[in-house]
Amino acid sequence: MTTRQKSATGKLQTIDNQIDVTTGTYKLKSIFSNEDDTLFPNQFVNVHLLVDIKRDLTVVPAAAIQRGPQGTYVYAAGNDNTAKIRTVTIAQTTGNSVGLSAGLNPGDVVVIDGQDKLQDGTKINPSAASGGSGSGSTPGQGTPQTGKPSKGRAGGSPR
Repeated sequence: MTTRQKSATGKLQTIDNQIDVTTGTYKLKSIFSNEDDTLFPNQFVNVHLLVDIKRDLTVVPAAAIQRGPQGTYVYAAGNDNTAKIRTVTIAQTTGNSVGLSAGLNPGDVVVIDGQDKLQDGTKINPSAASGGSGSGSTPGQGTPQTGKPSKGRAGGSPR
C-alpha cells in the first residue's frame, strides 16, 4: 500500500499535450527547491494542482444538494423550524463539499439526510449531527415532524 504525503511544493512550468495511454498520465515539468533531496528526475508522483481560487462561496456537504425539475436546490431550516426549498447555484464541487455562489448565506442550516420525507414547509427540529461532515461546515440535524420517525441531518455553510 502506498502512503501519500506531501513531498514538496513547487511551480508548474509546462504540461505535455498528450496522455500516456499505458499509465493514463500527463507529463508535467515543474520547479522545486528539493532541499532535502526527496525528489529525483522523471519520478512518478501524484500531484494536487491548484488551478483557480473561488472566493465568497457558501460551502455545504454534497449530500444537501437535490436536483429536480426546478433545477438544483437544498432544504434549508427556516427561522420557524420549517424546511424551506432554496434554489442554489453550484460554482464548484470538491470531494464531498459543494461551493454555492447563490441561494444560501453563510450560517444557513441545510438538510443532508432524509430529504425524501420533506416538503416545503415541513416542520423540523434542527440539532447537532453525529459525526463530522469534514467540510468545515456547521453540522446540525433536522427531524421532520410528520408522525413518522425519520433521519435528517443538516450542515451549515460558514464560508
